[in-house]
Amino acid sequence: MVGDMKDAAREFRTWTTAMKRWRRVALLVILIADAGMFAWGAMAALVPERLLGPGSAPILAAGYESFTKGSWSLLADTSPMTTEFIMLLFRMLGVGNVEFALLAIVIAATAFRRGDRWAWWALLVGNTIAFGAPMTYDRIVGVIGPFEIFEYVGIAVIYGALAVTAPILAAGRPGRRTR
Repeated sequence: MVGDMKDAAREFRTWTTAMKRWRRVALLVILIADAGMFAWGAMAALVPERLLGPGSAPILAAGYESFTKGSWSLLADTSPMTTEFIMLLFRMLGVGNVEFALLAIVIAATAFRRGDRWAWWALLVGNTIAFGAPMTYDRIVGVIGPFEIFEYVGIAVIYGALAVTAPILAAGRPGRRTR
């Protein structure tokens, strides 16, 4: 009986150590993906004309032209304030990405690293929305460029990182933490 308890305790320690290791790897993956979202958001907010889309065209012009079948340059010539307004909205999208990315990075670096269950759920839901919204936009306007591919890669690696650290893997351990 004592031997069985020692074996169970050893197995539990091994499981706990493995989960901590997986959480460290997952943390790094999540931080990298959300740092990428931060960088994209900062570029969209500060220099949206430099974000490239398909065929090295600026993503905003390519999206407009694909969706409306009209010309961005013609719009800029005939209604410059409209293009400025669209640019402003795009910049605000970038600011939103920066805000989410900062929040996700802080949650990952603190609560997720500690193993708080709520942080796992916050990162799952938050990243699904934060990556899903621009992916949906890209599909609707029909523009998938080099940066957009990273959205798919980013959400895939985040889902993988969260899958290996899922709270249900804590084998029914009580409490708020998964370790």
